[in-house]
Amino acid sequence: MSRIEFTPDTPGLSEVPGFRVGFAAADVRGKGGDRPDVAVLHSQAPCAVAGVFTRNAAAAAPVLICRERLASSRIPLHGFVANSGNANACTGPRGRDDTLAMAARAEIACGAPAGSFLVCSTGRIGERLPLDRLLPGIDGAAAALDTTTAAGQGAATAILTSDTRPKTATARFAIGGKTVTLAGMAKGAGMIQPDMATMLAFLATDAVVAAPVLDVLLRRAVASTFNAITVDGDTSTNDTVLLFTGGASGVAINPDTDPDGVAVFAEALEKVCACLAEKIVADGERTSRVVELMVEGAATGHEAERIARCIGNSLLVKASWAGGDPNWGRLVDAAGYAGAALELDRLELDYDDVPVLRAGEAQAENKLAWKKVVARPRFTIRLRLGLGDGAFRLLATDITEGYISYNKSE
Repeated sequence: MSRIEFTPDTPGLSEVPGFRVGFAAADVRGKGGDRPDVAVLHSQAPCAVAGVFTRNAAAAAPVLICRERLASSRIPLHGFVANSGNANACTGPRGRDDTLAMAARAEIACGAPAGSFLVCSTGRIGERLPLDRLLPGIDGAAAALDTTTAAGQGAATAILTSDTRPKTATARFAIGGKTVTLAGMAKGAGMIQPDMATMLAFLATDAVVAAPVLDVLLRRAVASTFNAITVDGDTSTNDTVLLFTGGASGVAINPDTDPDGVAVFAEALEKVCACLAEKIVADGERTSRVVELMVEGAATGHEAERIARCIGNSLLVKASWAGGDPNWGRLVDAAGYAGAALELDRLELDYDDVPVLRAGEAQAENKLAWKKVVARPRFTIRLRLGLGDGAFRLLATDITEGYISYNKSE
C-alpha cells in the first residue's frame, strides 16, 4: 500500500472496522414521506473521542451536551445519534431534556452504557424536537446497524438538510504492516462560515489514539479545512466535528513512540477533512462558483486570514463572481477594510495564472483573459501583499439570486 490510499466518495463510516452505522426515517420535519433523517454510529469497544464545536453564543442543546460529555472521563463513549430536520437550538431547558432523551434512547437501543452517546442535530432553529416520532426512529436506526455500503450511504444521507448530495471520504494507510482506516461523512450547504458552519462532520478510525493526542490532531486539521471555508458568512448554532477512535486495528498512534506514524495519521486526517470541507463549499446553496482565495505576503498569518475572510464574505465581491465579472477593485476594497497592513504599490493579484495587478498597477491588457477565468465554475485568486510571510487559504463561493430565493422563506 502506498503511503495513503485516499478515496473521495465512499460508504463512509461503515468502512471503519469496529463500527456499525444505521439510519431510519422518523419524519422529523413533519412532512410525511420516507426521507432518512436519523443516523446512529455504535462501537462495542469504548472510544477515545475528540470534538470541535461552534463558538456561537447561542449554541444548541446537543452542542452543550457533547461538550459536557467530552469534558468528563467518567463514562467511556460508544457512539452518537444524529438527526436532521430540527436543530433543537434556542429551545431552552426542554431542549436539553430532549437531547438527553435522544442519547438515552440510543444507548438502550444499542445496548451501550448510560451516558456513553453523543448527540447532534441540524435543521430549523427554535422548534422542539418531535420526540413522539424521533425516538422510535432512533430505535429503527439502531436495529438497522450494519457495516454495509448501504448502511454507510444511508447514514450519510440521513444527516442532510439543504444539501443536494451526501459527502463522504475514506483514507487507508499502513503502519507496522497493519492497515489503518479513517473515514468521514459530513453535511452542510448554507450558513457556512469559518468557526465552522451549519455543518456536522463525523469521523472514525480503527487506530488507537489517546484522547489528548486526538484532540490536538483534530484541531489542527479543522483549522485549515472546516474553519477555512465560507458560503454566506453565517455561523450556525450547531456546528460539530467529532472524531471517534475504536482501536480495532491495534495500531497505536503515539507521538512518543512513533512520530512518523503520527505524521501519516495527521496527513490522512487532513485529507479526509479537506475533502469533506470542499464538498460542503461545492454544494453551497444555489451557488455557481467555488473560488480558492490565496492571500500571501501579509505582515502576519492573522492579518492574511482577516483579508481573506473580508474578501470571501463581501457581498459585492460574491455578486461579481456570480456574474462572471472580474471586478478586482472590489477585492482590493475588501482587503483595505480588513484592518490589516496593506500598501497599494506592493500589491500583486492574479486570477489563476493571469496577472491582474503588478506593483498596484492594473494589467488592463489582460482583461479578456480575466473574464475567461472568472467565467469558470472554479478558479483561484492569489493576492500577494509583499509585507511579510503571513498566508491564508480560504475556499469561498459566489452568491446568486437562487440563494436569496431559497432562503427568503422556509
